Amino acid sequence: MGGKKTGKNPTDRGKLGAKRSLLVEAHGLPVGLAIEGANRHDKKLVEATLRSIPIERPQPTAEQPQGLCLDKGYDYEDTRQLVQEFGFTAHVRSRGEEAKALAREAGYRARRWVVERTHSWMNRFRRILIRWEKKAENYLALLHFACAWITYCACGLLG
Repeated sequence: MGGKKTGKNPTDRGKLGAKRSLLVEAHGLPVGLAIEGANRHDKKLVEATLRSIPIERPQPTAEQPQGLCLDKGYDYEDTRQLVQEFGFTAHVRSRGEEAKALAREAGYRARRWVVERTHSWMNRFRRILIRWEKKAENYLALLHFACAWITYCACGLLG
């Protein structure tokens, strides 16, 4: 459709699209969300995603550090610095490290599967699977609604 925060997707024949960056907690409940054009690199969305956390986080301590698991797309020194400025301990899987772990351990699961599962839950909302909204604010509002619904449903299962 076009509009702000869309861009040509380099993996989809240059079609316009949107990229969503999602921050989740250990169970997969959405905590932060940012959107940008599909042609933006993942590392460019880290700051916006971390700033989108709507609640005040507890201060990390040596006894209770706050980890942030990232995949190899975030394996850059400036990203590690930014994550540290926000008080997180970065756990970035460097290129090839995960493949070695898969070969060593039977039944090994990547840490990022939690966020991938949450993206899958969001994709079940057909209205946001394809972005039809021209205004980024409207699309972001629909994404926030989906996150709220996921959290509401999951809290009944978890608690």
